Amino acid sequence: MTPDKTYATETAKAERLLPAITGPADLRKLPLTELPKLAAEIREEILRTVSRTGGHLASSLGSVELAIAAHYVFNTPHDIILWDVGHQAYAHKILTGRLKRFPSLRQLGGMSGFPNKDESPEYDVFTCGHSSTSISAALGLAVARDLKNEKHKIVSVIGDASLAGGMAFEAMNHAGQMNKDLIVILNDNELSISQSVGALSRYLNRIITNPAYNKIRKDVEKVLKRIPRFGFRAYRAARRLEEGLKNLLVPGMLFEELGFRYFGPIDGHNIAQLVSVFRNTKNLNEPILIHLVTKKGKGYKFAEANPADFHGTGPFDLDTGHKACKKEAKSFTDAFGETVVELAARDPRMVGITAAMVDGTGFNKFCQLFPERFFDVGIAEEHAVTFSAGLCRGGFKPVIAVYSTFLQRGYDQLIHDICLQKLPVVFCLDRAGIVGEDGPTHQGTFDIAYLRHMPNLTVMAPKDPEELKRMLEFAVRQPMPVAIRYPKGAAFRVSPEARSPAAAAPIQYGKAEVLREGRDVAILAAGSMVNIAMETALLLSRKNVSAMVVNSRFIKPLDEELLERVFAGAKKAVTVEEGVLEGGFGSAVLEFAERENIKGVKIRRIGLPDIFLEHGKRDEIFLKYNLTPDAICDVIMNEVIKS
Repeated sequence: MTPDKTYATETAKAERLLPAITGPADLRKLPLTELPKLAAEIREEILRTVSRTGGHLASSLGSVELAIAAHYVFNTPHDIILWDVGHQAYAHKILTGRLKRFPSLRQLGGMSGFPNKDESPEYDVFTCGHSSTSISAALGLAVARDLKNEKHKIVSVIGDASLAGGMAFEAMNHAGQMNKDLIVILNDNELSISQSVGALSRYLNRIITNPAYNKIRKDVEKVLKRIPRFGFRAYRAARRLEEGLKNLLVPGMLFEELGFRYFGPIDGHNIAQLVSVFRNTKNLNEPILIHLVTKKGKGYKFAEANPADFHGTGPFDLDTGHKACKKEAKSFTDAFGETVVELAARDPRMVGITAAMVDGTGFNKFCQLFPERFFDVGIAEEHAVTFSAGLCRGGFKPVIAVYSTFLQRGYDQLIHDICLQKLPVVFCLDRAGIVGEDGPTHQGTFDIAYLRHMPNLTVMAPKDPEELKRMLEFAVRQPMPVAIRYPKGAAFRVSPEARSPAAAAPIQYGKAEVLREGRDVAILAAGSMVNIAMETALLLSRKNVSAMVVNSRFIKPLDEELLERVFAGAKKAVTVEEGVLEGGFGSAVLEFAERENIKGVKIRRIGLPDIFLEHGKRDEIFLKYNLTPDAICDVIMNEVIKS
C-alpha cells in the first residue's frame, strides 16, 4: 500500500486536523500529541498535489516535522523564519494559510514553488530560489531588529548542501563575530549517525538545552568573569571543557569555532524532541546552530529509495512512483551528455565540472565513464569557475555545465579568473531562457546580457540539439573561453515546410548561416528562436511577404559581413531571442548598426521584457509574452512591413 493510501486510511479514522489550520496561531492551539497526525495529513496533501503538478518533493517531505515544530514554538509571523533555497518549504506554505491554494502549485497564476514575498509578505520575507543566502539575510534582519530595539527571533533553515556554499560560511563567520541573537537550523539529510553516537548526543542535548542548565551556566559565567586577574581565564577554561565534551560526542567543533553554540545531531522527524529543543534554545540570545538529521522523501517509499529522482519531479503516479511524462524528441541536455562523452573519449585532457547538477545537466554518463576526470563541486558555482581556471592553467580542457540562472553566481569569477586570463574554458548553459514552473529565481533570461559584454568571451547559441553537438566540438578547439547557451527540453517543432535545410553549413568562427532567403524582411534569430523564426517566415509567405531567416549561431561576435548584406538588401530586420531585450542579442545588432553608421534600416527587436518572469509551463510563458510564430508574424506585419 502506498503512503498516500495509508494516510487516507489513518486520517479517515478521525476528523482531519489540517482543514482547521488557517495559520500558525491555529497550529499552536493543538496539543503536542496531535502533531504527528498533522504531519501525516500534510504529507498526504503534498503527495497528492505534487504527483499532479510536479515539484520539489523529496526535500519537502523530509522537512514536514521541522516546519511544524518551528511554527509551533516560534511566534510567527512576529518571529521570522527564512528558508534557504526554499524547495523544502511546502509544509511551511500549507501551515501559513495557503492550503486552499496549494493545488495550484507551480501553475500559471497559481502558487509559487518557492517562498515568495508577493504571495505571502507576512511569512515569506524574501523571494528565494538560490542557495546559501538565508544566513546572510537573517543576520541583516537581526542587526536591523537590534538597531530598532525590537524583540523577536530570527531563524534560518538551511540544508547541508546549501551550508557548503561559501556565502553561508561568510555569514556564519560574521554572525559569530557579532554575537547576535540568531538561530540557524541545519537540516542535514546526508549524514548517517550511528546509534551509539546518536544516543549519547541525545542525552547530552537534553542536558545542555535544559533551561536550568543554561541559567546556571550564565550565572557561573558572571561570577567567573568578576574574579580579578584569573576570572576570564577560568571562564574560557570552562567553556573549552563544555566544547571539548561536545566535540568528543558530536560534530559541532566547526560551528563552535565560528562562534555558534551547537546543539545536535537531533532526530528531525521526532516532533516532541524538536519542540523541546526549540523551546529550550529560543531564549539563549546568542548565535545558535541546531543540527537536525532528516530523511529526504520521508513517508513515501519511492522518494526515500530514490531521493535524487524525486528532488525536482514532474507529475507521477502515486501508486507506482512512475513519472507521468511522455517521450519527447532528443533534448539539448541529451545532446550535451552524448557529445561530451565522445569528446572525452578522444581527448584525455577533457574534464567535466558541475555544481550539484550531475543529472540535470546531462553529465551522468560522463561521471560514470570518466570518474577521475569529473568534478561535482557541490552548490558552489563561484568555486566551480575558478577551479576550472586552475585546471585549464594546469593543462586540461574544462567543460562546465551549469544552469543559466546559477552561473549568475559566478559572474566575478568569469570576468576575473577566466576572461581576464584568456583561458579556454567551455561554459555550457543549460536552461537558458524560459525555464517554466520554477519561476523568477530560475528563469535563464539574463545570460546573453551578462555574458556578451565580457572581453575575450565568445557566446554561441544552437538552433537544435544536433547543432549543439557541432558547437561543442568547435568550442573545445578554441584558444579562448566560449559560452554556449541552450534551452530546457527539445527544439521547437516546426512544420515540414518550415524546416531548415538538411545539410547545414559547417561552423566557422563568428559566422552565421542563412536558412531562408527573402527580400521583404530579415528575421535574425538566436538559438532556440531559429525554428520559431522559420515557422514565422512560413506564415508570412502565406501573406505574400518574403522573409529571410538567419541563424545567428554567434551572439558574440556577430557576423558583421552578413549583417551588412542583410541591411543592404531588405532594409527591414527583426531580431528574435529568448532572453531580456536590454543588453541582449537585438541590442548587439542595434549597436553594430550605430557603430557602422548604417542608415535607412528599420530594426525591430522581439524578446522578453525587463521583468522577472512568473512561473508557469514553458509554452504558456511563450504565449503570454508573444514569442510564438503567430504573435511574431503579427508584429512583423503590423509594425515592420506596414510602417
